[in-house]
Amino acid sequence: MKAISSDFAPPLKLISPFFSYGVVFYLLSMLALLFFEPIFSYAQMNVAGWIHLFLLGFVMMIIFGAMAQLIPVVLEAGHAVVDVYYVIFPLLLVGASLMVFGFWLMPAMLPYGGLLVLVAMIIFAVENIATLKKTTIRTLTVETVAWSNGYLLLGILTGFAIALGLSGDLGIDVTLMLKAHVYAVLGGYVVLTIIGLSLILIPMFSLAHGFEETAINRAFKLVITGVAIVFAGALFAQEWLMYIGYAVNTIGIFFYIWQIYIIAKLTVRKEMDIWAKSMIFAFGALILSIVLGLVYFMSGRESILHASVWFLLLGFISSMITGHLYKIVPFLVWFERFAPLVGKEKVPMLHEMYSKEGASMMFWFTASGVVLGGLGLLFENDILFKGGASFLFAGAIFLFVTMRKMLAYGK
Repeated sequence: MKAISSDFAPPLKLISPFFSYGVVFYLLSMLALLFFEPIFSYAQMNVAGWIHLFLLGFVMMIIFGAMAQLIPVVLEAGHAVVDVYYVIFPLLLVGASLMVFGFWLMPAMLPYGGLLVLVAMIIFAVENIATLKKTTIRTLTVETVAWSNGYLLLGILTGFAIALGLSGDLGIDVTLMLKAHVYAVLGGYVVLTIIGLSLILIPMFSLAHGFEETAINRAFKLVITGVAIVFAGALFAQEWLMYIGYAVNTIGIFFYIWQIYIIAKLTVRKEMDIWAKSMIFAFGALILSIVLGLVYFMSGRESILHASVWFLLLGFISSMITGHLYKIVPFLVWFERFAPLVGKEKVPMLHEMYSKEGASMMFWFTASGVVLGGLGLLFENDILFKGGASFLFAGAIFLFVTMRKMLAYGK
């Protein structure tokens, strides 16, 4: 990973709200699971509301905060206009809240929430593109930033069209547009961002060096191609085209997993800390999600699809984010508050800036909740699902408490 320069690092007060409120949204989304049943349809408004609470409020909020810090580091160039993040945060916060409120209680609010989210993401994407133009570096991570932002714009535009369609202001096929929206945002933005950042963060935190990058380059090309094919197939109602895209995406993800395996074999760090445990669980959940997805295409059982998506969202994506929070947040706090004191007085180590016991409780409650909840969905068993939701909520409480302590450390 490139050396981090204070010339490129935005202030902690700009980034910390994304992490603070992202964790609050995560807590609320885990609490909301207690009121859901294991038998449902993704077309249900309450389910769509939960998905947006989780993806917009937690996943996007955390990713935006992390990217505010990591993009200038990766590009070795300062943000084009870093202060726009002070605008992006309230727009995303209010927009996501209004959208969830609209899905759950008042559909007429969806266009207003959707418009605020649209504006926030356009500002985010335009600022990233402007920052990209300041550098001549063309690594895989830089390429994923460029492509993921393009898919983000496509995803939010289709999402805004869906909001207008649900409120009756636009005559569209919401079902088809929904599929295009999901693949542009989840596959095009979230997955590509994870692929790009994995090449930076996982080798750095595992102390792995000198590895071959052929597999992840193939993964990147296959994923951007597969998402484009699925998006086009959904937009033009060509299901056969979507199946081709699914296959291309699956092959791409297998190459990504193979790349992570190559990195893992070279790792020097052997300590099984919260980050290492989260990464192992995340990739185990990803493999299980793919297997269940393949079984779904052969069997057509909706419960298998629900379990597959569950392990993708709450097993893989969520664990990737929460695991990295215990590395990224202590570093950002240390860099801001203690780096200037190095050589002048004793400063804390990064692992001393959070409770290991609290982090461990977060992990075990969350991992248990993901497994129980996934089994509840797979077998459509309410007791298992509610049990899993309860464990996830308990884990979210520990994440919330440890995050507050990390951000307040040294004040």
